[in-house]
Amino acid sequence: MRKEKWIGAVAAAMAGIGLLAGCGSPAASDAYEQERAPVEEVQEAEPEASGEQAPEPDGQLSAPEEETPEPAEEPEEVLPQEPAKTAEELVEEEVDGILAEMTLEEKVLQLFMITPEALTGYETVTAAGDHTRESILQYPVGGIIYFTKNLREPGQVREMLENTRRYYEEAGYPAPFLGIDEEGGKVARIGKQAAFGVEQIGDMRAVGEQGDPEEAARVGTVIGSYLSELGFTLDFAPVADVLTDPDNQVIGARSFGTDPALVSDLALEEAKALEEAGIWAVLKHYPGHGATKSDSHDGYAYTDKTLEQLMEAELVPFRAGIQEGISFIMAAHISVPEITGDEVPCSLSPYMITDVLRGEMGFDGIVVTDALNMGAVSRQYSSGDAAVAALNAGVDLLLMPVDFQGAYEGVLAAVEEGVLSQEQIEESVRRILRVKCAAEESRTSDDRE
Repeated sequence: MRKEKWIGAVAAAMAGIGLLAGCGSPAASDAYEQERAPVEEVQEAEPEASGEQAPEPDGQLSAPEEETPEPAEEPEEVLPQEPAKTAEELVEEEVDGILAEMTLEEKVLQLFMITPEALTGYETVTAAGDHTRESILQYPVGGIIYFTKNLREPGQVREMLENTRRYYEEAGYPAPFLGIDEEGGKVARIGKQAAFGVEQIGDMRAVGEQGDPEEAARVGTVIGSYLSELGFTLDFAPVADVLTDPDNQVIGARSFGTDPALVSDLALEEAKALEEAGIWAVLKHYPGHGATKSDSHDGYAYTDKTLEQLMEAELVPFRAGIQEGISFIMAAHISVPEITGDEVPCSLSPYMITDVLRGEMGFDGIVVTDALNMGAVSRQYSSGDAAVAALNAGVDLLLMPVDFQGAYEGVLAAVEEGVLSQEQIEESVRRILRVKCAAEESRTSDDRE
């Protein structure tokens, strides 16, 4: 995937995503030549060598003169050449440069992924015109997510996304993630609309029942190809939930099944195929919705499993994704009282994000919340409090707060008051920019080839 196993194939596939403006080359200066008169060296002619020495004036032979040996030429010093920089090093240099130029406000805005309606204030957005451009200049958020109401037909979607991307580029901002929920089955914003004329992919349960990794890869290729062709860059898929409770209705047929190993294999095959098609994949919903007792869309949702039990089942696909270098994991609003001792959702839990997901499981990619407008969060927290709690927990990307303005201002106030540190903000922004710059570096490398 993204680290080593996918850095070649996947990065090459992302070549079509133009994300950041390149650096200009310095202009060449004018040169001039200075004429010099040639200097001619004149040497006296030496007598030809013979076996006899010329006599001195008094008729005596002089002692033979010793020849002065010419000094040996010192060898030129060969300076060691610096090894060529790796793709990762080039990306880090690019990230450092971007971060150095960003204001605190711009850094905080990179942490949000919102709808075009939240960005512009319009009720329904189906185009990106002057008002979208002005909104981007004011709030260059890290990403925008689109839903069925934003998507009418292929030409309209291509123009809307291309304009949005262009507005970011013209303003000199890192390009946004342009995202969508396109799982297949009942969650398919594009696939369920006849106007797009794409293959309708069924539920992942059916793929799981086949147990064929090649079919999961084909699903990823089909979905990734039509999303990439329309201009999207990120898909909130695949579902990596293990359906450990067959009566669970939250995930149900969206899951590949009940076997952790099978779910791992199929989810990772789909994710790899999505990324090879040019679409960033997001494994969801950590730590697993497969055994929850209720729906976090509506309100409090929890599982009574211990961490050891989760490690044996629900967390298996996420651990496998981390080992393969997945770039995104979505944190769900599931409470795990048997683990944390409280009812705080995992998306806001420092123990579940920083200690378990990052510390114990070793994930250093982008953690994105599930939608913050869901009842499990919005009924308990203000938008500002939820955003601050998520960032303090170790999350990087805040998805769809109820009140974007309130969440944005809440994060800025938390930094000013010392509740959040600038180092925390920069660490998350760095993770986001690494992903964006990696795609730009692969595009540049492709151009050089």
